[in-house]
Amino acid sequence: MRPTADLRLTPSLVISAAELSWRFSRSSGPGGQNVNTTDSRVELVFDLGASQALPQALKARALGRLEGKLVEGCVVIAASEQRSQWQNRVAAQRRLVELLQEAIKPPPPPRRATRPSRGSVQRRLAAKKQRGVIKGQRGSRPLPED
Repeated sequence: MRPTADLRLTPSLVISAAELSWRFSRSSGPGGQNVNTTDSRVELVFDLGASQALPQALKARALGRLEGKLVEGCVVIAASEQRSQWQNRVAAQRRLVELLQEAIKPPPPPRRATRPSRGSVQRRLAAKKQRGVIKGQRGSRPLPED
């Protein structure tokens, strides 16, 4: 994956590189004294609300699911694990793709309501009865006679 290339979410959905904006800054972490001189930390900003890459239905689904992670309507991914800016850019793009793929996935099918089996109900009631017997034995101590 090249950091300057378009991002492919699915075979038919592609985010143009023009819709991505990059910010670079000094990073903490590995790199020794090199960290003090290079801008290896990467922030990838993708404006989800204004994007033309996603159809309206998928955009609405993604906005709903990522509501808590959005900063002013934008998805912001920061990467600073690697010593190299290039590797951090690749990592940020990979994370953005994974996040958006998860956000646009269709919802799971609704749960079909089922009743508990007769055996499971009997086992549950037997366990409750046994527990009650154990608790009932705790309080039955004879009073000392004078």
